[in-house]
Amino acid sequence: MEILIIIGAALGLLFAFILIRALLFRPYPQKAVPPFTLEIDQDRAVENLTKMIRCKTVSYLDTSLEDEGEFEKFRALLQECYPQVHRHCQLQRVGRTGLLYHWPGKSAEKPTVYMAHYDVVPAEEDTWEQPPFAGVIKDGCLWGRGTLDTKGTLCAIMEASEHLIGQGFIPANDIYLSFSGDEETNGASASEIVDVLAANGIKPYMVLDEGGAIVQGAVPGVREKCALVGTGEKGKLHLKFTVRSKSGHASAPPARTPIGILAKAVCAVESKPFRFHMAGPAREMFDILGRHAGFGIKLVFANLKLFSPLLSLATKKAGGEFNALVRTTVAFTKMKASDTVNVFPAAASVEADVRMMEGDTRDSVIAALKQRIGNDAVEIEALNAIEVRPFSPIGTEPWQRLEEGIRQVWSGTLVAPYMILACTDSRHFTRICPNVLRFCAMELSAQERKMIHGSNERIPLHKVETTVKFFTCMLLKS
Repeated sequence: MEILIIIGAALGLLFAFILIRALLFRPYPQKAVPPFTLEIDQDRAVENLTKMIRCKTVSYLDTSLEDEGEFEKFRALLQECYPQVHRHCQLQRVGRTGLLYHWPGKSAEKPTVYMAHYDVVPAEEDTWEQPPFAGVIKDGCLWGRGTLDTKGTLCAIMEASEHLIGQGFIPANDIYLSFSGDEETNGASASEIVDVLAANGIKPYMVLDEGGAIVQGAVPGVREKCALVGTGEKGKLHLKFTVRSKSGHASAPPARTPIGILAKAVCAVESKPFRFHMAGPAREMFDILGRHAGFGIKLVFANLKLFSPLLSLATKKAGGEFNALVRTTVAFTKMKASDTVNVFPAAASVEADVRMMEGDTRDSVIAALKQRIGNDAVEIEALNAIEVRPFSPIGTEPWQRLEEGIRQVWSGTLVAPYMILACTDSRHFTRICPNVLRFCAMELSAQERKMIHGSNERIPLHKVETTVKFFTCMLLKS
């Protein structure tokens, strides 16, 4: 009986502890900010973005497939559409596709870099309702590959810069505009731009690139619109799993075929996900946004350490974006074996896209996968590796500047850090800048987020105007 009483008392104390933490888990105070008002020439911005979309700047790992004429057409278009920028900013061509503009300010002490890329992924035209490179305007939207990722952003940066230079504005600090044409293929241009800045002793105070967006409903229990700003991103690993055998006729198969061995290996990997780990950006996101959730959800967010086992199980079962936020993931995406149904190939393979959390490396991931598979017949080769880069802190002056700008343009929006699941060009800038922030400056619905790299990518015309307004606001603060 005494044991039961002790257990009951302990459970009561635990429940009281959880409850009190939830009651004290209140939203952080926010300083009031005035709304940013500005008249934007929407027609001009839309017209220029339309011209950009009509440049078929599709990048490929095999660069011989690219149409260099379309890339040159795009670069010439920038000079045509933005004469003030090209008159007042020094343009340097860097590497194969890099463009680096230097806009001199009153001081060179705390320079800011604004980034975007002008290459796009291929588009399967048969799956589009409108041609992806025609720049069609229909139903209040501009349709086309790159409208969201990221010609829309690049256009807004250039429109804002052209407007302010035309008004005679001189920034307080130097501004650099860094654009690449090979981001989608993890090309070298952004890294080469960093090399140029580093060689000239330039250490950016703040870098702003594509990343999170303004979303609603992405965090359980939080109804408000949330601006998710990437303060870090996962690493990337391209792995190839191969089983070799003697080629021959399929009429007399061996007991274990190469494909059978690979299938078992894939199942072994998928059945044992990597460890649950909440990195700094995710913890900070839940700490900020969780305070705005309903009380039931708030109980969990206020006691994340206690509920970690439950969250680990739930995310493991559900998969998807929430799961990818808290563990290294392995996605098998490509297979190759025989080209003929009645012939065994000399080798069969599957390839996987691995997104690594902090603490995991190429070697540690491969070692963990070999242990899961437990069969030396399965060779694992890393075809490409991007290690996890340092995260950026929140609460700094650059963070506060960005947070204020977001709240001035999108009133009532909560701002929180976020872990970017994909890779961006901005990772290269972590070598020379501690404040690398990733925000695409658009309010995107779940449907619009699926259009990125998907079919029917398009942007509502009013969002073109708002994005220009945001970058104008940020440039004024630089």
